[in-house]
Amino acid sequence: MTLDRATNNQPDPPFLPKVSVIAPIYNGEADLPDLIRCLLSQTYPAERVEYLLVDNNSSDRTANLLEAAAVEAQSRGVKLHPLTENQIQSSYAARNQAIKVATGEILAFTDADCRPLPQWLSLLVAPFADSKVGLVVGEVSALPGKTLLEKHAERQGTMTQKDTLAHPFCPYGQTANLAIRRQVFEEVGLFRPYMTTGGDADMCWRIQRQTPWQLYFAEAAIVQHRHRATIAEFKSQWQRYGRSNKYLHELHGVELRPKLTARKSLYLLSRWLLKELPSVTVKAIAGQAPPLDLLTTPINLYGTWARDLGQRQAQLSEQAKVIEWLEKKDEG
Repeated sequence: MTLDRATNNQPDPPFLPKVSVIAPIYNGEADLPDLIRCLLSQTYPAERVEYLLVDNNSSDRTANLLEAAAVEAQSRGVKLHPLTENQIQSSYAARNQAIKVATGEILAFTDADCRPLPQWLSLLVAPFADSKVGLVVGEVSALPGKTLLEKHAERQGTMTQKDTLAHPFCPYGQTANLAIRRQVFEEVGLFRPYMTTGGDADMCWRIQRQTPWQLYFAEAAIVQHRHRATIAEFKSQWQRYGRSNKYLHELHGVELRPKLTARKSLYLLSRWLLKELPSVTVKAIAGQAPPLDLLTTPINLYGTWARDLGQRQAQLSEQAKVIEWLEKKDEG
C-alpha cells in the first residue's frame, strides 16, 4: 500500500539529484586556487555532488595542485577527484574522460578560468526538475577587469550566453556554464574528442536536432569569467572563434562569416576617425562615456580581423568529425 502525499499533506521531497561537476584543466596553475575555492563554496549539498577536474597534459604545477585540492576537499567532506587525459590534447577529450567515470544524473560543466558564484550549481540544477529538460545553460559574466582589453570585453558583454542562445542557426550554451543529463549523452554520444573549438555548440545542436529534450536558460546561475588580458591572448581567442565557425560550417552547414575586406576596414576606420572619435571624445570629457569607448571600434576591428583569419585558415580533420560514445551503465 502506498501513501498519497496529497491526502496526507506531506510535502514533496526537495529535488536534489546526484551531480557531477566537470572542468578540464590545461596549465591552470594560476587559475586553480580561485576555481577550487569557488567549487568548495557551493551551496548545493556536498553529499550530492562530486567534482571531477581533468588535467589535460599540463606542463606546470596543475597535477600537484589538484592532488592537494583533493586532500583539502576530503577534509571538508567534499568529493573532489583529479583525473588525467594525456592522450588527446583537447578540452572535449578531457570532458569525455570525466563523463565516463561520472556517477551523477546531471553533469555540470565549467572551465578553469571561471569563478562559479556560491549558488551557481543549485540554480543550474533546479530546472531539471522538469523531466522534459535535457540541458540547462547558465549565464557567463565578466570578472572585474584590470587591463584595457579585459575592461573592453566586460563592456562588450563578450561570452554572454544571451548571444549564443540567439544564434541564428540554433541556440547553444558554452561549456563555461552548461549542464546536461547523463541520459542525453547515452542517446547522442559524447563530445567529439579531437575537436579543439566549437564542440559545445555541436553538442547542443545534436541534442536539440536529434532528440525532443528541451533547453532551459537559467540566467541567475552565474559563473564569472576571466577575460583575455593581452593582445596575444585576445588575438588567439578571436582566431579560435573563427575556427569554430568554420568547423560548425563543415559539420552543420552554418553560414560562414562575411570576409573582412580592405575596403570595409578602411570604411570603418574612416568613420571612427571622422565621426565616432570626435563624438565620444566630447562625451568622455563631459563624463558621459568612459575613455575606453574611444578605442571600441579599432579593438573590435582587430578582433574581426583575427576571427576572419581563423576562419580562413581552419580545416576540420576527418578525425575531428568522430563522435565518441558512452557505454550505458549495467542496470542488472
